[in-house]
Amino acid sequence: MTDLDVQFLGMIRTDNISEIDSAVALSVEATINPTFVTDFARAHEKAGFDRVLIGYHSTGPDAWAVAAHAAANTERLHMLVAHRPGFQAPTVAARTAVTLDHLTNGRISLNIVTGGSDAELAKDGDWSEKDTRYRRTDEFLDIVRAVWTSPAPFSYEGEFYRVKDAFSDVKPVQKPAIPIYFGGASGAAVPVGAKHADVYMFWGEPLADTTARFDAVRAAAPPGRSPAFSVSVRPILGATEREAWDKAHDYLEQVVSHRGAAPGSAPASGSQRLLDLAAKQEVFDDRLWMAIAAATGAGGNTSALVGTPRQVAQSLLRYYDLGITSFLIRGFQPLQDATEFGRELIPLVREEVARRDRAHHAAD
Repeated sequence: MTDLDVQFLGMIRTDNISEIDSAVALSVEATINPTFVTDFARAHEKAGFDRVLIGYHSTGPDAWAVAAHAAANTERLHMLVAHRPGFQAPTVAARTAVTLDHLTNGRISLNIVTGGSDAELAKDGDWSEKDTRYRRTDEFLDIVRAVWTSPAPFSYEGEFYRVKDAFSDVKPVQKPAIPIYFGGASGAAVPVGAKHADVYMFWGEPLADTTARFDAVRAAAPPGRSPAFSVSVRPILGATEREAWDKAHDYLEQVVSHRGAAPGSAPASGSQRLLDLAAKQEVFDDRLWMAIAAATGAGGNTSALVGTPRQVAQSLLRYYDLGITSFLIRGFQPLQDATEFGRELIPLVREEVARRDRAHHAAD
């Protein structure tokens, strides 16, 4: 491996809040501040992030538009646009992505978010069951990839989509196609993600559980496919380990103070996995802390890594040793933490990966 094999993903919003500020911060954007979006994206670029995720919520801003604005105000940073199949024809979505791929000179990826919460899907008028949604996602991605790659018009007839002589006059800048990131923990999700994902995304789980999860994805992948893997965690850093844990427990108190206002709903499969882990114990693998996941209902990537920058870097490298090559890291003080991660954490991981690469080549 080379240092180019490890990537760091951040996440940008249209306002500077997180779970410590609001019980519904994961699903509600209080404001759309164009200047803040610009500043937030540029902070990630300066900090050395490779990509930033722009999330999808049934009550939030349009991710395509936010990505276009952020890309127009950065030079290198890639945009990972969350997209939920089912609300836009796959041919239209494919051409939208290709258009943005050209306008950004190849700085677009798609994060396919099928949706695990029936309640959230119902807000957009989708009453389908989860397994049905994943079958629809499978067909959606079949067509999207064909639009991106087919040299001639094609037809498709499935359970959910039928197209005749579909074609796009423009193809992606990125070859062979725009990268697809995919997440999903249910039994219905794994074969779809294994078939289509360039990068399969996991929330932060203990090392042993993470190994079991990507073994399952690899086993489900069609012959010749081998997705890369990403883990999403929330680093909480301190100059000393004690300082980091004090900060973590302060965050927890703030989260708990908002909890009474949080909306309740049945957890998705990924959330339930985190809740089950949190019920077993609070800390795994020395510093994977599950208390905030438990306090929030694990509605997002709320598994935290707590410690000094060097300690957290070592924890990330343990995932890297398992085969994880992308890390989505975001903080509870979003803008401030993105800058801190770029200064204190990301260089440590990149330097160690590069050192290992040099040692590997020297041994050859």
